[in-house]
Amino acid sequence: MTLILTINPEQIPVDIASTYALRQSARAVVFDTVGRIALLSVGRHSYYKLPGGGIEEGEDIGAALVRECREEIGCSIFVGESLGEVHEYRAKFLQHQISYCFTAQVEGDIGIPTFTPDEVADEFALEWYLPEEALMILESQSPSDYIGQFVTVRDTTILKALK
Repeated sequence: MTLILTINPEQIPVDIASTYALRQSARAVVFDTVGRIALLSVGRHSYYKLPGGGIEEGEDIGAALVRECREEIGCSIFVGESLGEVHEYRAKFLQHQISYCFTAQVEGDIGIPTFTPDEVADEFALEWYLPEEALMILESQSPSDYIGQFVTVRDTTILKALK
């Protein structure tokens, strides 16, 4: 998979970053039947994000993406093309996160998301936007927390990789 971005704002040296815990995740730009894309509002921290999340032990990337979309946007998806991967080095958590990024298409009806207790506490909400609207939202947001700052750069880059 092609590397589309490395996020390392704290400029962690390679020898230190190599000791960080690895977290792998799958993310998607998910289109509905009228060409809108799913964004998850994280109200508590004032930002939006693309659907996706961590890959569980023994799970492949595609299965993780399908599971995460079922949970976060309440529907099945067809996984499309690979957009590439994003590497994030999060010094605060001593974590190296790799996000494997794809396009996806909604299959069937869109149901109700089943957010985790942490997502409920962070005031997650599913919203649908045309791609140009979603990009404007991501480019103009100012997250109030550490993770949101990474998410903003990552997801803006992923959405731009569509063009």
